[in-house]
Amino acid sequence: MLNRLRANGRAFAHIAAYHPELVALRRDLHAHPELGFEETYTSARVIEALKLCGVDEIHAGIGKTGVVGIVKGKKSSPGKMIGLRADMDALPMTENNDFPWRSTRPGMMHGCGHDGHTAMLVGAARYLAETRNFDGTAVLIFQPGEEGFAGAKAMIDDGLFDRFPVQSVYAMHNWPAMKPGTIGINSGPMMAAADRLTIEITGKGGHGAHAYLAIDPVLVAAHIITAVQSIVSRNVKPIDNAVVSLCALQAGDLGAMSVIPGKATLVGTVRTFSPDVQELVERRLHELCSAIALGFGASATVTFDRVYPATINTLDEAVFAGDVAESIVGAGNLVRNMEPSMGAEDFSFMLQAKPGAYLRLGQGGEGSCFLHNSRYDFNDDVLPLGSALHASLAEQAMPLGE
Repeated sequence: MLNRLRANGRAFAHIAAYHPELVALRRDLHAHPELGFEETYTSARVIEALKLCGVDEIHAGIGKTGVVGIVKGKKSSPGKMIGLRADMDALPMTENNDFPWRSTRPGMMHGCGHDGHTAMLVGAARYLAETRNFDGTAVLIFQPGEEGFAGAKAMIDDGLFDRFPVQSVYAMHNWPAMKPGTIGINSGPMMAAADRLTIEITGKGGHGAHAYLAIDPVLVAAHIITAVQSIVSRNVKPIDNAVVSLCALQAGDLGAMSVIPGKATLVGTVRTFSPDVQELVERRLHELCSAIALGFGASATVTFDRVYPATINTLDEAVFAGDVAESIVGAGNLVRNMEPSMGAEDFSFMLQAKPGAYLRLGQGGEGSCFLHNSRYDFNDDVLPLGSALHASLAEQAMPLGE
């Protein structure tokens, strides 16, 4: 039995009438997860749903498996165009739930709620197509490959914003740390840049009993692991934010207790909000790792791959999105100074190309699993609220007027 959230506005009341249909779609998507750029079933279900919703245009295959739906308002003044984005892909993880709609595909799971995001945007599409209470064009972006594949960039590179020149673009992500019926946003950073760090250390292998004849890359790696933590504590200003995490070390053979390997590799991630801090951390990693290795007679090569940029809301659009959210849930259920997360999001590529904002939709509460947990599930109670928020962003950004 679904719990009924209360919210304000015509859009929420309208969409709540077909809440069970959104739940059925969401659970079907959850049972059939697909990884980035493999979302063939998901895209087909989205296309089928958009046809039933009565949208004006459907464009498939943008950024490989991406889909774009177009809904025109009662008026369609030139230049008035708003983008609304939902991600579609799942994670390469095994689900440990036992409800009827659990994943049917081994090693794949909707552990981040993209099934819910997709269903919410379909709900908004249906409402917008049925009511058309706006002046302009709503561009509904169903994006593949958010989980590490940069699907947003793939869609942009494939001409997304050339074909659909939106004035601004909006997205939201469920947030289990906030209770249902609440929304969070801020006028600035929402998510950090995510960079992949690889440090390859080359020494000289040898016998563990005669270590003086070798150059031990494991010892060098140990010193590097400790030393790189000084980059944030001693190079980054305390008022700035940065995280350097070395998360994996590969060296030698566990079955060879007395063999000093010739190489060691460290892999980790760097998270920052500011490009200046990002460049500082990258430069200091090169300098520090090289110097430490050299001090032991070894060498170290640092590879710094910039994966996702920081997700930064533009001021005017963040204020506007906050006002829209407040009109639906009330000031008491809106957090306008949402604490940024050091996680990452490829919606950042869209915000580099267009003004816009990224919101958090509360869906959790006591006892709920956080994202990327094998027992996570999207909270179906919030589906009408998320749909109404999408739809209201379009309506209020492009009002009909008199």
